[in-house]
Amino acid sequence: MDEQRAKAQALRRMIKRGVYLLLFLILIGALVIASLPKPVSVERAQVVRGGMRVTVDEDGQARVKDRYVVSAPIFGSLARIEYESGDAVNQGQVLARIEPVQPALLDTRARISAEARLAQTLAAQQQASAQIERAQTTLELAKSELVRAKQLFEREAGSRQALEQAENNERRALAELSSLRFATRVAKFEVEMARAAIERLPGEASSRRRESKGKPLSPAQLNIPSPVSGRVLKVFHKSEGVVQAGAQLLEVGDPEALEVVVDVLTSDAARITSGAPVTLDRWGGPAVQGRVRRVESSAFTRLSALGVEEQRVNVLIDLTSPQKEWAALGDGYRVEAHIVVWEGAQVVQVPASTVFRHGDGWALFRIEGNIARITPVSLGQRTMRDVQIESGLSGGETIIVHPSDKVSDGVKVASQ
Repeated sequence: MDEQRAKAQALRRMIKRGVYLLLFLILIGALVIASLPKPVSVERAQVVRGGMRVTVDEDGQARVKDRYVVSAPIFGSLARIEYESGDAVNQGQVLARIEPVQPALLDTRARISAEARLAQTLAAQQQASAQIERAQTTLELAKSELVRAKQLFEREAGSRQALEQAENNERRALAELSSLRFATRVAKFEVEMARAAIERLPGEASSRRRESKGKPLSPAQLNIPSPVSGRVLKVFHKSEGVVQAGAQLLEVGDPEALEVVVDVLTSDAARITSGAPVTLDRWGGPAVQGRVRRVESSAFTRLSALGVEEQRVNVLIDLTSPQKEWAALGDGYRVEAHIVVWEGAQVVQVPASTVFRHGDGWALFRIEGNIARITPVSLGQRTMRDVQIESGLSGGETIIVHPSDKVSDGVKVASQ
């Protein structure tokens, strides 16, 4: 009996010791596991290969390309102008009327001034006619180049880029000819107004003719017609009253002939070339396409929102999308322009937040089997979000976005 009790007590002691030993081993294992380094939680991204565009993004303003300010050709009494901004007018439609104010319409100085104005307008008309001939020659050349480019492209002997450039040259030549025809109509209108002003100033022959009739007549009122068909853009002088010669009365233009002007930093303007494609959006309608017509050569100073002086230059953009797509776009509307300065296909690119300075160059962290490996890279073009990788990656690799100071070469990482 005592022997069985002793064996039972010995068995209980062995079980107790085994339990204590097991608990001790579990504690040691927990301490070892706790002392092991934990994987760093990171955000991952893939290296992609595809198309990439680098753009200059700035706010711009739409404006009527061909606009004309109708001014008073002579000193006189202006009747009230009944037109409002936005009213449609036809070429030759009377916009304003000026009645004579004695004796200013009859003095010698007014006649000399009117004759000088006539000579000036005649010279401007001749110059506009010469420019029309030059523009027609340019358009014919552009059309022949377009036909040649189409033939070469159909025979697979020319590139699509050359064909698109020829099409763009034809559109620009056609737009230039249209603009010069507008200027020619305006020059003809100014000549007619200058001659009408002289006719309202009686000479010696007309004075004798009036005296022979037994009753001197005062000059009739002068009607000022619209030089072109379009819409009234602005009314400068609406109320009736005496106006001086040259006083601005109305501004008339064709709202369908729009252009966009964008002022950019001179450092960005140096990268913009004539003919560069442009996307225009955030004006209240769908995005429309355009092309850079000209980068002005003279810059100006403008204060930024932070009060810093900036040197900026205007970039003029022609709209190339069908007119129905931007029919609601008006004069003075704000737009956001994205001017393409570089474009590439099948470009290896990564998010800009993945690269960082490493020595004299750049590097990023590449993930190999949940291990972070520092990888030097060579950078190319940049956008606000992406960076071109010229060497160091081939595409498809997994990389770390926004690497923290906890990430280093050889560190184990885990996804967030």
